Amino acid sequence: MECISRLTALGIAHGDAVALRRISMTLHRWHELECGVDGGGLDQDEATGQWWWYNSHIGKRTHIVADREKGARKRLAAIMSRYPTLTAYVQGDPRGAALYILRPGDVPEGADVNGYYTRGIAVYK
Repeated sequence: MECISRLTALGIAHGDAVALRRISMTLHRWHELECGVDGGGLDQDEATGQWWWYNSHIGKRTHIVADREKGARKRLAAIMSRYPTLTAYVQGDPRGAALYILRPGDVPEGADVNGYYTRGIAVYK
């Protein structure tokens, strides 16, 4: 896997690189479901913060969905705490990689990370 090799070349332990890949895949699928797929998508209750599955065939919420994004971000933070010179960037558009690892210098001083995150290492399937 090319992204695993690139991450380990940065000094990220192999087990952490594999975990980052898994986190990226989880986030990618979550972002797809937020945008909607055939038959429905995720819908968050504004009052409670609870996630629901919205069934587009019947036009209503049908069941509660576990917040997989929250867990993935928590695991991501734990891993990244071991690599203080690197920064994780989560990109929410499901048409691309969900996670990028940024090295020092990938984002110019004072620049907005949103314009430069693709200079980092894409973590993907």
